[in-house]
Order: sequence, then structure tokens, then C-alpha cells
Amino acid sequence: MKNSDRVGFIYFREKAYEILENYLLNQIDSIKNTFILLDDRTHKHCLPILLSHIDFLKKSNLIQIKSGEKEKNIHTCIQICKNLEKFKANRKSLILNLGGGVITDIGGFVASIFKRGIRFVNIPTTLLGMVDASVGYKTGVNLDSIKNEIGSFYIPEFLIIDTHFLKTLPKKEIISGMAEMFKHGLIADKDFWIKMNQIKDINNINQWDHLIHQSILIKQKIVDLDPKEKGLRKILNFGHTIGHALESYFLNTEKILHGIAVIMGMICESWISYKINGLSISDYENIKSKFSALYPMQKKFFDLEDSEIEKILMIMEYDKKNENNKIQFSLLKEIGKCSYNCQVPHSLIKECFFN
Repeated sequence: MKNSDRVGFIYFREKAYEILENYLLNQIDSIKNTFILLDDRTHKHCLPILLSHIDFLKKSNLIQIKSGEKEKNIHTCIQICKNLEKFKANRKSLILNLGGGVITDIGGFVASIFKRGIRFVNIPTTLLGMVDASVGYKTGVNLDSIKNEIGSFYIPEFLIIDTHFLKTLPKKEIISGMAEMFKHGLIADKDFWIKMNQIKDINNINQWDHLIHQSILIKQKIVDLDPKEKGLRKILNFGHTIGHALESYFLNTEKILHGIAVIMGMICESWISYKINGLSISDYENIKSKFSALYPMQKKFFDLEDSEIEKILMIMEYDKKNENNKIQFSLLKEIGKCSYNCQVPHSLIKECFFN
């Protein structure tokens, strides 16, 4: 096996399907003890791809939910558990999570709680799922509009990365997923940030497929050093303190893609980094100009009233990273280096929306 086909328990390309097929044949009592969790979109566009590689999965049990962030709640989890019970799932059962971040988050969480824990495999079908949501052992669902408030750390059997799934996505979903890739460069690898800036054709994923691989490597290395987010792993939250609050605020009014919320968060938090954490003005302007050019759609979400910003600040007070009732940020020192557990005055958070 080539090193490029495997990173720890993460498998890439065609080798991934060989590993999964052998695992199913040797580790599963019956194919009827295997469950595929998917949504209406991945049922139509992605399930045929999976079945073309492993034909006998046609005999497995399908559990389908509606697509979208609104389905990421405890009620959906209960319904999935009821389906597992109806199909007589047991503690030796396996769930294959076929979908984007919503599916891998929900599926991993259900696997962690059903009968006190069953096995699961993540097969992300979106760029965001591949480089972020499915990597790192975090599972969870939203509590009303609060992002990922209910969840657990639970390790999958392995993770399959097949970039062929990305051909089923609209351009806006690719651009959304790229936000997390840019973030990995900003917090940990300046050379990777430079390479991401050199992508000429977003639509031609084959030309930058290797960057997806590298992005996953960057995140997994950080996770391996700090699996439970006690310290270093917190740098992965750069852009997310504000980004998640924006995502929660707009959840029930106007749809905002996760990547767009994170881009807005990274612009704001880069400015805060410039003000209090040593990020140079040139680095800040570099980041802002790149994101403003590639993500022009984020501008309309910056047109906020003072009352709206106050509501967003209230949402931020529920952030899981907070300590002693203080909002904790991860902030850049320079491109490629990041600090964590940074406290920021409310006045500066408000001001960042206008710069």
C-alpha cells in the first residue's frame, strides 16, 4: 500500500474501497447487520458510486433522512435509533455514514449512544466533510440554534476519502469547503496557504486534489497531538467563534453556508489578531483581500445593525470554548502560527464587524 493511500486510519482513493470491502467481509456477521445512513441527495447522487465499488452493499439496510442543517438535532437521532431498533441492529452492527458534515456528525453521534456504542465508518461526500467535519473524532447535533451543543468524542473504524464524490456538488459547496482548507494554512502551514492561493481553476478539482489530501494531513496531525481539545487543537477553532455565532443567528432566517460563516469569522478574527495578537497589517490585508475576492457573497452578511451584533454576541456566550464566562478566541500571530485561549473585549468584537 502506498503511503499516499493511507494516513493512520484514513484511506484514500481506490485503496479505500478495497479496505472497506475486506473489512465488511471479515468483520461483519451479516451484511444485514450493516446500515447506510444517507440523505435524499446522497441517496440519489452518491449511493450509486458506493455501490459500483462494493456491489453486495445493495443488501444492506438504508436509513434516509432529509438533507440540511435543520435536520441536525436530537429528534433526528431518536428517529435513526428507532430505525436501527426496527432493523434489529445490535452491538456488532456497523453504520456507514454517506454524506456531508451533517450526516457524519449525526451518524457518529448515534453510533456513540446506540446500545452504548456501535461501530461506524465515515464516507464524506462534500469537501467540507472531507477536510473538516469527518476528521477528528467529534460527533454531535445542534441544540435549537446552538451549534454542536450535544455531542461526544467517538472514533470511527476508519475514514474513506474519495474525491470523485465532489463532482456531484455545485460550485458554492466546493467554495464553502475550501474555507476550512484555507484555515488549515493560516493556523499551521504558511506554505499550504500559499499553495491554496495558487489554485487557478476551482472547477478542475483534479488539478488540486493533492491539496485536499494535504489539508486532511494538517488537521489530523493537530488532532493526534490533542484528541480531546485540551490545548493545541483549539487552534482549529480560528474563525469559528464568530463564524458559528453567525451561522446560528442566520439558521432560521436566511441560509448561510458553513464555509461562508467561517470566512466571515476569519476576516473578523484576523482583524482582532492584528489589533491584539501581533498579526501584521500586511498579513491581515492579505487575508482580507483574498477572501473578499473569492467570497464576495459574504459581504451582504456584514450589513448588520447594532442590535443584531448584540444578539450575535449573546450567542457567542454559549460557545463551548468559553471559560469563567469569558469568550475564548483562537487568534493568528502570523500566517501559519496561531494562539489559543485569547480573551477579547466585547468592544473589540463589535468593532471587528465594521473593518
